[in-house]
Amino acid sequence: MAAGAPMNDATDYSRSFAAKPQPLTLEQAAYITPPMQAVDTESMIDVPRMRAYRQNRLRQQIKKHGLDAIILAEPLSIRYATGVRNCTLFQMHIQAGYLFMPAEGPVVYFDSEPGRETGSQLETIDEIRDDLLPLSHMFAGYRQEEWAQNWARQMAELIRQHCGGGTRIGVERTGFHAEQALIEEGFSVVDVAPVLAQARKIKSPEEILAMNLTIAVAEDGMTRMRDHLRNGVMEQELWAHMWTALIEGGGEWLDYRLMASGERTNPWQQEASSRMIRAGDMVVFDCGMVGPFSYGADISRAFRCGPGQPSDYQKKLYTLAWNEVMHNTQLMQPGAGFRDIIASRYIQEPGFGDQLYPCMAHGLGMADEWPVILHSTEDRFHYDGELEAGMVICVESYVGEIGGIEGVKLEDQCLITENGPITLSRYPFEEELLSREF
Repeated sequence: MAAGAPMNDATDYSRSFAAKPQPLTLEQAAYITPPMQAVDTESMIDVPRMRAYRQNRLRQQIKKHGLDAIILAEPLSIRYATGVRNCTLFQMHIQAGYLFMPAEGPVVYFDSEPGRETGSQLETIDEIRDDLLPLSHMFAGYRQEEWAQNWARQMAELIRQHCGGGTRIGVERTGFHAEQALIEEGFSVVDVAPVLAQARKIKSPEEILAMNLTIAVAEDGMTRMRDHLRNGVMEQELWAHMWTALIEGGGEWLDYRLMASGERTNPWQQEASSRMIRAGDMVVFDCGMVGPFSYGADISRAFRCGPGQPSDYQKKLYTLAWNEVMHNTQLMQPGAGFRDIIASRYIQEPGFGDQLYPCMAHGLGMADEWPVILHSTEDRFHYDGELEAGMVICVESYVGEIGGIEGVKLEDQCLITENGPITLSRYPFEEELLSREF
């Protein structure tokens, strides 16, 4: 369907995924250089199939949660729902585009011109509108409440047209005034987060292929960092090689700059600085990458800056972290309850488990996601749940004594299958740092 074309109630929405952009004329094609690889002898990721899978998952969860429609404003949520992308990082802190998706009916997308142009090429969007209303204070200023009311009336028109009298609406990050205005229009407004979490948790084969591509880009970055690791290089200079690999590989951003060396590896979660790395230092990082197709790679490794040989203490830190990741990965079985996983988790030696990583494991898709598995059921943030085939789980470990000189952070990314976990991250561990003594 052409961008902006209206849809009526008689439209057959089951054919929406088969919709194609209008064919080009020879004259139009003559001026276009397509942004794609010239490969016609190998199979590629079936991206339309991936988009259809995700949108169908979302619709299933909308119905399962008893909602009549959802309204999305978070750019990664819109990306998941439709595949469209427009200035993602900007829209993470300044609300701009938004998406209306009923349980049954047309997907309607509002955005600025670049987003509308991208969206017009996607079969997952039925109608594209240019009457975008400002939700952020930056664009609305002192008129924010006024524009929120106008936005609520805009959404109310769509809800009444496409939801058959339903009034229960899942809303995401539209802001206080917008949500209040929807309530004043007579709708029951609920948080859409559970719908998104339950939709995203089970990946399709195409999503795993996309994720593997991001992992390959991240591992390229790891190799570049390892190749440029030398006495005297600054942490942020070394970290720049991960960014270079990301951009050259068609990725999007790094969620953080978690890379530290020497004494800055303890405690963990210190970001890359201008510290010069010295011979003998441990260098530890967490890639936290959002790569091609917006899928995540969340892998941690630790190197040692040469020359020379690692100390026994460095070997112990590394081996204990490796033991934890290897042991806990095997607990990631389909049907395993979070409580059972916690009860069977790896327990570090006295003194080496006093600065645990904030979680034992967590989900991953388009960046970090539900669930989070903690180290103890007594933790006040603990919640119950169960692993399922199709989830991608990152298994974490940090080992460092309180007051210790160094620490080691390791993490692997694995796919839960009916036959158990498969580790997707392939970057090798450091043989010189592994010891059979610990």
